Amino acid sequence: MNFPADLKYTKDHEWIRVEGDVAYVGITDYAQGELGEIVYVDITTEGEEVAKEEVFGTIEAVKTVSDLFMPVSGEVLEINAELEDKPELVNEDAYGKGWLIKISLKDKSEVNELLSAADYEQLIAK
Repeated sequence: MNFPADLKYTKDHEWIRVEGDVAYVGITDYAQGELGEIVYVDITTEGEEVAKEEVFGTIEAVKTVSDLFMPVSGEVLEINAELEDKPELVNEDAYGKGWLIKISLKDKSEVNELLSAADYEQLIAK
């Protein structure tokens, strides 16, 4: 299982990669593996401010639908348009082409409250 050290993680299995004042958000390799084949990503919050831990969309697999939780407060700047035609990118490349949203950070200090790769790995080992 892959947990890049340059990312931060949530207990709800989202990851965030900060690049200056913006960040990319997706679900972890572990989460996509647990969900199975991703068939649809439904995110309609583009242009909206979403608070930390609020739902910003849903992700649908063959057998289930899961809510997606915002790791930090921010505005949803962009939704990964590739996922509309290729939701399986989340399964194939969870930390790369399978990113879900790009956000502007409202409070960068919230990132420090998230889990490191080692902490996340311990969380899912339980």
